[in-house]
Amino acid sequence: VENLRRIAERIVRSRSARREADTLADSLLGPGGQAAILPALERLEKAPLDTAFAVQLVQRLRDLHPKVGPVLLWLDQRLAVAGTSADEIVRAEHQEQGAMSVSVRNIITSMRLISAFDWKDFFESVSLVDEILRKDTHFADMDFSTRDDYRHAIENLARGSRHTEIEVARHVVRRIQQSISDPKEGQSNSETVSADRQSEPGYHLISRGRPAFERELGFHLSWKRWLLRLYVRAAVPGYLATIAVVTALILALPLLRVREAGMTVGALVLLGLLAAVPASDLAIALINRAIMGLLGPRRMPRMELRHGIPEDLRTVVVMPTLLTTSEEVAGLIEQLEVHYLANPDGDLRFALLSDWLDAPTETLPGDDDLLAVAVEGIARLNKKYGPAPGAGERFFLFHRKRVWNQCDGKWMGWERKRGKLHELNQLLRGSTSTTFIPAGGALSVIPVGVRYVITLDADTRLPRGAAARLVGTMAHPLNRPRFSDREGRVVEGYAIVQPRITPALPIDHASSLSQRVFSGPGGIDPYSSAVSDVYQDLFQEGSYTGKGIYDIDAFEAALSGKVPANSLLSHDLFEGIFARVALATDIELFEEFPARYEAVAARQHRWARGDWQLLPWLFGYGHSGPEKRNPLRIPIIGRWKILDNLRRTLSAPAAFL
Repeated sequence: VENLRRIAERIVRSRSARREADTLADSLLGPGGQAAILPALERLEKAPLDTAFAVQLVQRLRDLHPKVGPVLLWLDQRLAVAGTSADEIVRAEHQEQGAMSVSVRNIITSMRLISAFDWKDFFESVSLVDEILRKDTHFADMDFSTRDDYRHAIENLARGSRHTEIEVARHVVRRIQQSISDPKEGQSNSETVSADRQSEPGYHLISRGRPAFERELGFHLSWKRWLLRLYVRAAVPGYLATIAVVTALILALPLLRVREAGMTVGALVLLGLLAAVPASDLAIALINRAIMGLLGPRRMPRMELRHGIPEDLRTVVVMPTLLTTSEEVAGLIEQLEVHYLANPDGDLRFALLSDWLDAPTETLPGDDDLLAVAVEGIARLNKKYGPAPGAGERFFLFHRKRVWNQCDGKWMGWERKRGKLHELNQLLRGSTSTTFIPAGGALSVIPVGVRYVITLDADTRLPRGAAARLVGTMAHPLNRPRFSDREGRVVEGYAIVQPRITPALPIDHASSLSQRVFSGPGGIDPYSSAVSDVYQDLFQEGSYTGKGIYDIDAFEAALSGKVPANSLLSHDLFEGIFARVALATDIELFEEFPARYEAVAARQHRWARGDWQLLPWLFGYGHSGPEKRNPLRIPIIGRWKILDNLRRTLSAPAAFL
């Protein structure tokens, strides 16, 4: 690049000199040129002679009118003093132009090579730190961003201690070997998960083992990082106290003002209570912005799965939905096919998880016709794309019968979407007591050995390769869930990974005014990188919104017996609190925003109803069913998420009042 800059500057200077020579030649050869010769020679005598200028002047004036002879004579004398001649400088100038042309061609060719060269592979092939970690750990099985995070952590540890990066890498390997060589007999599954986590380099570089590893290396912690870690260590009380203080400060100024204006104490209290909700909106926005700016986004470590999803990580992609019309069912089958075409690699299965619409009777005319359309569509996909890896069908239909709901007074699918997923989990683990019915004369052959489920809404789009990235994130040892019987929830790792959900552009119709106003930025985000989320970055756990991947066994263990029937409409947040959810913001799914404002309002109303149903759990009065009246252990940050949702439902009416 520097050479190209140098040549470009030389070309610009030469063009300028040639243009100046052309101007002089035109003045000498034009009318009155004889009188301009002496002033021109005097001017040239004072300035240095540029080669490009001399060559252009020689080429313009040679073999022309005799009146320009004095100029050529003067030019020959100047060149003779410099030890050259007109013929030699012309030849040298042409050679230099040819050489610059070749140099520019070589530079452009080199730039193309540089841009096409895989610098990641080159760097990792010569990195001595990589060589150490690849030899003795599973470092090579992770994706590049995870390996890069580990390398940056080693660089940081080396800068803050007296050890080189190679020595830090060897210390990491030594700690891993010690954890492997000292296994405990008869350890439980959760202890096995912890042991696997400690035998992973990231445990000591970016996870809970980092403080002990820093002490071993004699790492010097700067005061800024020490203060930040102190805040993170006391994240829950620190975050909530900061919100309370900033909200109070925002409220204080207007309340003092109206008090001076003579407002009564009762009116002042009422105004303060109402204004506290919008004031907290502003306070939370400011605090979240400050925290995310300080902490920065955290990428979830991930396995690469170069050859697709292996058999031991077998995954089912499911779409919980309702069978409404034949056209809607055909669209669902097409969407399932699109999911497969975008994610064809590895041991992935795809399934529709369906119910009929609510009804006053157990069956309605047309039920069987709708089911037949779905059965035919699934059979067509299986015939078109053949069996899945490891044999067995690739596409499935799991359909449930209606059951009587005493609370709603109608026939419906048991517990709606939550019930679908719960019964699917039971079915995949061999249960025969679910409400799934044979579709097309026989119940689908249940895939065995399924470890994960990716659940999507009917309007969610799964981009190319997203399924493998979700599975790779779940499969990383640092993310494997550890369930605590005492706490009744996942306390380390994650049972759910929630991707980022971005509003998508409509496919089959123009976007409506409501979509453009309320959906936020639409289209595909060109930046496939992590973004900040205060819950994930500060508390190491996000909020579940119903789309993502979950570990079947850990999910069921975390939610077992915790929700009485007909008690939760909005269950995603509740499930995320107990199953512990990670927000992987560098994995992106797309979902179309509702086109009509009425649909947006209905959705917000449904969400608000679901949020207020969590009120008993917020105050500790929620229980795990009719036979287990024991209060559930909900962590403080989980209670804050519930409270924050309730606060948001009050934001608009409080601001209006």
